[in-house]
Amino acid sequence: MTFATPAVLGGLVAVTMTASGAFAQDARTTADLPIAVQMYTLRDHGTLDEQFAAVQAAGITAVETVGMQDSTAEDLSAMMAEYGVEAISTHAQLDDLRADAQAVIDFNKAIGNDVITVPYLAEEARPTDAAGWTALGEELAALSETLQAEDMTLAYHNHDFEMVEFDGRTALEIMMEAAGEDVMAELDLAWVARGGLDPVEYLGRFDGRVFAIHAKDNAPEGEAEDERGFKALGEGTLDWDAILPAAEEAGAQWYIIEHDQPIDAAEVVMTGATFLTENLPDSATR
Repeated sequence: MTFATPAVLGGLVAVTMTASGAFAQDARTTADLPIAVQMYTLRDHGTLDEQFAAVQAAGITAVETVGMQDSTAEDLSAMMAEYGVEAISTHAQLDDLRADAQAVIDFNKAIGNDVITVPYLAEEARPTDAAGWTALGEELAALSETLQAEDMTLAYHNHDFEMVEFDGRTALEIMMEAAGEDVMAELDLAWVARGGLDPVEYLGRFDGRVFAIHAKDNAPEGEAEDERGFKALGEGTLDWDAILPAAEEAGAQWYIIEHDQPIDAAEVVMTGATFLTENLPDSATR
């Protein structure tokens, strides 16, 4: 016989009576799992206080920040402590790293974060050939050395434009090869699918180099146009039954909930937390 208790920190806990009459906990909570939120999802959800409150309400205890969150390191650290969350990565623009990498390093050290992720390339900054992507990878390798000297890690987050192929290899693969194995991949699988590739197969190309996946979904064609065609996790077209085990196999350390333009950001975060808590493989641990 199973008795369901109230949700604890947004994660369901089941208590099961064994044959001997003893009770055993049968499920993990959201907070037990490597689940985080990209704060960009919540950028229009009121104040920063309200955004962290939405994270807390979903039972999530880790976030990926956006730059400096329009805050000081001291204030941001205090707010994260208040809401019981930690920073596991930040999205830092490549131009900011080029201009003053030490400032980015110092701010993130102050908030307890040690992963710096390059999130996006403006159209004019995107290489147009394999040689250009190789050169960008070499630049990332140099930045990675700077971060490693400070006990930090560099990662790169893709969109669909890195799925363009040159002689059978995607731009992302060319760049990451030149960057070296210390630069990690943060694979946004909704964008991988939009780029025409199979997320499950593509994860295998980065085996051992996947810091995280951005967990979000694509709507069926023609739907959710007011949300840039994205859906809450598990409500779209991606095959998560196949993706989540593949991500684990590739060594993903974190599953980061994201939506580029949600109508109800707090609901998207809650839905994502519930979906991942119920569906992450047993091997997914923090």
